[in-house]
Amino acid sequence: MKLLIKGGRVLNPADGTDETADVLIEDDKVVKIEKNCREKADRVIPAKGCYVMPGFIDMHVHFRDPGQVQKEDIYTGMQAAAHGGYTTVLAMPNTRPVVDTPDVVSYVHKKAESGNCINVLQVGTITKGQKGEELADIEGMAEAGIPALSEDGRSVMDTKLYRDAMLIAARLNLPVLAHCEDIRLVDGGVMNADEKAVELGMPGIPNSAEDVIIARDILLSKETGARLHLCHCSTKDSVAMVRAAKQAGLSVSAEVCPHHFTLTSDDITEYVPEIQGGVMIPQDTDADTNFKMNPPLRTKEDVEALKNGLKEGVMDVISTDHAPHTFQEKNTSMKKAPFGIVGLETAAALVHTELVLGGYLTPMQMAEKMSRNPAELIPVDRGDISSGKTADIVVFDPEETYVIDKNRFASKGRNTPFHGRKVTGKVKYTICGGRVVFEDRPEEQTGKERES
Repeated sequence: MKLLIKGGRVLNPADGTDETADVLIEDDKVVKIEKNCREKADRVIPAKGCYVMPGFIDMHVHFRDPGQVQKEDIYTGMQAAAHGGYTTVLAMPNTRPVVDTPDVVSYVHKKAESGNCINVLQVGTITKGQKGEELADIEGMAEAGIPALSEDGRSVMDTKLYRDAMLIAARLNLPVLAHCEDIRLVDGGVMNADEKAVELGMPGIPNSAEDVIIARDILLSKETGARLHLCHCSTKDSVAMVRAAKQAGLSVSAEVCPHHFTLTSDDITEYVPEIQGGVMIPQDTDADTNFKMNPPLRTKEDVEALKNGLKEGVMDVISTDHAPHTFQEKNTSMKKAPFGIVGLETAAALVHTELVLGGYLTPMQMAEKMSRNPAELIPVDRGDISSGKTADIVVFDPEETYVIDKNRFASKGRNTPFHGRKVTGKVKYTICGGRVVFEDRPEEQTGKERES
């Protein structure tokens, strides 16, 4: 099977390619990149005016499988990822049961393989049951193919136990993906501790809840030699600490999520009741729980620091922290609703709208943050579309403007604060291993404003 991607702007950070050219794919490999390729192909994909980039890699998703498939399962998660331009994702281990044994790792990998869509790499947890009391079978999970360790959803508060895990991770060359949150400082908070929280009468979460654990984890990484990746950074001081760690030559990297560089706590709105079956569904809250996430939305000062951190290369990766919940779970008070929003199907458009068009990133840097850098940090042999490499590719139209519609998501989750938001930039095709796993069909589009 031969595919020819015709006339796109090829952006490949691995070798610095930035040119208008054709990309020829045969079976699962890129065969050549050249101008005006005349070789016959089984299918030609028009890409004029589009970016042709390595498929996106998300280091941070929650697919809820096993155990909570009413929120998401491996198959719907993969489809959502493909819709968003992602060809590889790392699934967090806070499922039910927790991914703390080789058997659960194998379950996810086998189910993902049967889905024949994108690459799903299952991360292993650090402690048994994520209880923070006893280390999980880290070596067994490593043999089963985990790409990393994480206690995501919480921090390991026992510093000695966490240090022991980091020593094992360093020996096995497994990166540690750190959720940085001192639960004692969170103290029941549901949003950022600022004037907006006071206005809404909500308990707040201070920046220090994140910052003190980031400082601790960086010091432990320095002592143990473990590769540390800081998940969903949200504060200005997180950027400062990552910068200092890198200047000191430590093996520390960091990610930022689109919601944290796009929204602030001031964007949290009053709840507008939804209509289901012609009946208005009330909610006992003064705020829209689709804005409830962890870490919470911070201040404008924090957002600007995150954007500049990405621009300056301090923050390495853009991840989604895709966290689907059911409508029923979110349809409660701000204090009772679970943290989390979906992100796979909105990330690329938000990155392009907020950061590329906003002047913080070039298109090449977008490809770096969303593909090349994650590939190098895991590491996996992806994020590179040079000749001979695996054909994981996204074709992205940087000019198409549309309105985000949560009702068209492939994900089971509809919990997004971006419903109704106008964005510019759309994934047109996702190709994984030389196969088209997503195609943006005109009849499925809504709010398309670009002239044909």
